[in-house]
Amino acid sequence: MKATTYGFPIELTLELADEKNIKVDLEDFHKKMKEHQELSRTASAGMFKGGLANHNEKTVRLHTAHHLLLAALQKVVSPDIKQRGSNITEERLRIDFVCDHKLTDEEKKKVEDLVNEKIKEHLNVVRREMPLAEAEKIGAQMEFGAKYPEIVSVYFIEDEKGSLFSKEFCGGPHVSNTSELSHFKIQKEEAVAQGIRRIKAVLE
Repeated sequence: MKATTYGFPIELTLELADEKNIKVDLEDFHKKMKEHQELSRTASAGMFKGGLANHNEKTVRLHTAHHLLLAALQKVVSPDIKQRGSNITEERLRIDFVCDHKLTDEEKKKVEDLVNEKIKEHLNVVRREMPLAEAEKIGAQMEFGAKYPEIVSVYFIEDEKGSLFSKEFCGGPHVSNTSELSHFKIQKEEAVAQGIRRIKAVLE
């Protein structure tokens, strides 16, 4: 029985253990309790940043594809597109973004093609920590309405020469190279609210 699950007081545990001549490792108990509290804290703060359901290998690949998709939308459709939320599972990625129109079939095809082109280019996915002001200055993408600390983690998707395709505030995790991703396919594009569109996509 876990004390963290049932809220069984350590004092009672010690008392019962003493009656039965069982030694309780208090140091280990406090260590485990600290770990549990840390996990709870991270969970309540949004344990998996970027809308990730878990840190499964498939989810991590889709998370990286999500970065490529946002950059492709900005390059193909409009530089004014901003992310408004995301949800990523092992099966698919979902992104909500600011856009004033329904994407045409041509736009969707161009976005898909651009993402797949970058996958084939074997771009590096590099994490760099920097002051928030510097990240904002270089134009790193951030989720609308999100609050960030003074030091932030920015993921760059770039070629060997450092030529950038994407730079985005993110806590991770990601693959280290886009070559680890398979073929990208948009499944659905729809309205969520006025001025907000949603794309669901997969890696086939």
